[in-house]
Amino acid sequence: MLAAERRDHLLDLLAREGKIVAKDVAAELGISEDSVRRDLRDLASEGLCQRVYGGALPASPALVGYAARQTVAPDGKRKVASVAAGLVRPGGALILDGGTTALAVARALPQDLACTVITHSPTIAAALLDHPQTELFLLGGRIFKHSAVACGAAAVEAAQNVSADLCLLGVTGVHPEAGLTTGDAEEAAMKRALAARAADTYILASSEKLGTASRFRVLPWEEISGLITDADPHDAVVERLTARGVEILTTG
Repeated sequence: MLAAERRDHLLDLLAREGKIVAKDVAAELGISEDSVRRDLRDLASEGLCQRVYGGALPASPALVGYAARQTVAPDGKRKVASVAAGLVRPGGALILDGGTTALAVARALPQDLACTVITHSPTIAAALLDHPQTELFLLGGRIFKHSAVACGAAAVEAAQNVSADLCLLGVTGVHPEAGLTTGDAEEAAMKRALAARAADTYILASSEKLGTASRFRVLPWEEISGLITDADPHDAVVERLTARGVEILTTG
């Protein structure tokens, strides 16, 4: 089989099965595992898969820049945001992550809602300036421009001095086996610091993120309260997560 044919086969397998196991592909095609790994390296360099131990998983489409991500699945993000905003109670304290789905949540909060919002995102804070009864706390640090959020040691330290009833957290990848992932190590650490300061943490994930993975794990499934998604309840990933006990809040 030619290299181009192997490439097409791998991409088709990734689309059908949601993962590639290098040793299985090598046995199927009668080639070495090294050849499969080289093919996967090439695909990963083009952003077409996320390499993991023993093979590869679908790459998240949410790893493009912040401006470009605002055009990815806007309807799905608005649906997720509507459900998430409904979890915020009057008088409560919310830790709101950065990113485009979290920004949709900020815009979905009732303008007359009296609550406290803690965020490390300047764009989230700016979006809530016209909410007269919302008290804002902005956590500072080095700005990670990809997601327009503060990260690093200073931001993590600031997060350790707050607490909230609810944390709404964005990720770039949601996979039953790889877990909840994102593309930057410091951003992943910041997300863990935020989640640790809330009584309940819900993950915001529009459907294009389901079944995909990024390089750095954010949290194990056991440490979240649930997942909010616009995916069909009968989606294969949703069903697998439900079977392992993850609470799924759908928008349908």
